[in-house]
Amino acid sequence: MGRPDDRVISRRAVSRGILLALLAAPLATAAQPGGTVYRIGFLGNTPITKDPASQRFYHAFVQALREAGWVEGQNTIIERRYSDGHMERFPDLAAELARLNVDVIVTSSVPAARAAKRATTTIPIVAIGMSDPVGAGLVASLARPGGNITGSATLFPELAAKRLALFKETLPKSSRVAVLKNAANPGNLLIWKEVQVAGRALGVTVYAIDVPGPDDVEGGLGAMIKDRPQGLLVLDDPLFVPHRTSIVKFAAKHKLPAIYPFREYAEAGGLMAYSVNLLDLARHAATSVDKILRGAKPADLPIEQPTTFELVINLRTARALGLTIPQTVLQRADRIIQ
Repeated sequence: MGRPDDRVISRRAVSRGILLALLAAPLATAAQPGGTVYRIGFLGNTPITKDPASQRFYHAFVQALREAGWVEGQNTIIERRYSDGHMERFPDLAAELARLNVDVIVTSSVPAARAAKRATTTIPIVAIGMSDPVGAGLVASLARPGGNITGSATLFPELAAKRLALFKETLPKSSRVAVLKNAANPGNLLIWKEVQVAGRALGVTVYAIDVPGPDDVEGGLGAMIKDRPQGLLVLDDPLFVPHRTSIVKFAAKHKLPAIYPFREYAEAGGLMAYSVNLLDLARHAATSVDKILRGAKPADLPIEQPTTFELVINLRTARALGLTIPQTVLQRADRIIQ
């Protein structure tokens, strides 16, 4: 029989252990509902091993999941599939994720979301950055999507028109602007229409340079320069993001002012970029996944629309082009690269 002091210490240790267990129980429940390991399908465009921007986007998504209690390798498994710039691969990749019976599919473009919707009507889909989810037939409405898709809209048509206006304000004498777009992405049709409307209102002639695939970017740029444009507008499309460095270098080589869809282009040496924050979209997608894994239905989760936008200006590139950025534009910049 132990000493009285030993018994007191033992009882105290047991009490502390019970208290700690009770305090920890809600946390464990939140992090791992029912002890189930959930499978998340991620249907993307560019493998994270090939592009730092894609890597940052994916890591923001995973970090937000972790903060919500979903840790890869513990209570979640993420099945990643990438088209590597070839959108015709999306249907097979989406069908593969559906056969794996994942608990939710996350997509990063309209073509990927379309493929996922065709592959399954039962698995929840969180679509990131849909340019026109209602017009594309992906959801019934932004407030109540219906069906098995939710996610975020990006206002790409409005943003593309705004970029053209910013470009015109920066270079008021410009009257002929080439527009680089992905011919294989049906989501670009509405964006192109908005750009044409904006061009007419601004007195700018816009003409499309259609690029059907990742192997055609260089050829499209070469064809564009023969028409001697005064500027370049690159549309929001995942096809171009991995090629942003070569696009920016091409514009610099030909002394062509350009405005781009994401800040990564300006960081790579592009003149200007105006966009939503892609990392915010990734974090929002993780929030939607968290809600779905905890029992919410995608039909009841409203499509989120961006409320903050960022303008990035590269003054180093402006100087190289011999341009002076108007103060009215500089004052609106969220970041200026000197």
